[in-house]
Amino acid sequence: MLTHEENELLSRVGPGTPAGELLRRYWYPVAFVQELSEEKPTQFVRLLGEDLVLFLDKGGKVGLIQDHCAHRGASLMYGRVEERGISCAYHGWLYDTNGNCLETPAEPENSMFHLTVKLRAYPVQRLAGLYWAYLGPLPAPTLPPYDLLVRRDGRHTVQMRGQLDCNYLQPMENAVDPAHVGVLHRFSAGKYGSAGGQVARGYADGVARNDFRVFDHGIMKQRFYEDGSFEEHPLIFPNILRQGNGMEIRVPKDDTHTWVYEVRFIPLPPGEMVPDDEVPEVVDQQPHKDPMGVLYPNAVFRMNAVDAEDYMIWETQGTIPNRSVERLATSDRGVVLFRELLRENIEKVLRGEDPMGVIRDPNPPMIDTNLTGTLVFEGKLPADAIR
Repeated sequence: MLTHEENELLSRVGPGTPAGELLRRYWYPVAFVQELSEEKPTQFVRLLGEDLVLFLDKGGKVGLIQDHCAHRGASLMYGRVEERGISCAYHGWLYDTNGNCLETPAEPENSMFHLTVKLRAYPVQRLAGLYWAYLGPLPAPTLPPYDLLVRRDGRHTVQMRGQLDCNYLQPMENAVDPAHVGVLHRFSAGKYGSAGGQVARGYADGVARNDFRVFDHGIMKQRFYEDGSFEEHPLIFPNILRQGNGMEIRVPKDDTHTWVYEVRFIPLPPGEMVPDDEVPEVVDQQPHKDPMGVLYPNAVFRMNAVDAEDYMIWETQGTIPNRSVERLATSDRGVVLFRELLRENIEKVLRGEDPMGVIRDPNPPMIDTNLTGTLVFEGKLPADAIR
């Protein structure tokens, strides 16, 4: 269990909070590439408790700045893009992608007042069909070249997998909770996807043990089955689940809302490559409850797919669960390990150090995340898998 104070420490993501400062050291997807165009050049973004506007100016630059104009607070979501940036629809104050104010039209002709005005602005990069943003201190680290995002020997699809009315911590604790799979997903997930077994136990008896090991970019989950097979896939710290041919990026919008972006990689025949300028297809989202945006118990959750089943669990725990009353068991070792990593890396940031997985090399090699998917070894396990 966690005390109330510990729960607050790990859950709160806004500016100035310990977890918020940690989470600001990483890049997050904030929009599909297709969502910005000449016809629709602005997109509202809420990220880590901040209200922002993503925009495409007429010079082809993409910026992410605070939503409210410095003058009198009008929303820049309705600003007008120009060659040099975006101007507020109220009085025309013009800002570039770095948040610099270039013009204040109603001021005297020779006024230098605009030089004293600046908005919060954040770096944006484009990768795998998504715009990614970084809200931390500069210089920004390198956007990690995870294999699933950068390989060109296959096609990508992107999807808004879920729009969740809960804190980011529930999805990430679930990512290191393998014990739930054989019960919650007993009819819908891979090895467990068929009827049978006791209702309460599901397929828990088919698993010999679960293990976890910390590596450079997070936690590798390992599952050993009674039939002699073995599989593993990683939680990439602090907010990504890598499994099979997919990557789920859990994006903390604020304390009580989390968006889940998913990127999938579909291999091509050997020797074929995808053009660098190919834009990944956007896959339609399937709502996990009706009506969306309404909290439990006033929404009805869909229970016929893995993701919908997970989202039901996370949301019905509460927007931020009261972890001071939980009863952890031996199967929760991964949850405890993830919480310890959060604490350790919050302390690193407080000391002025880079946390786990932050990359400063401007040209790093591709990062192997076990993209071949769930590794299953029939019969004898490899020596390095035996602990």
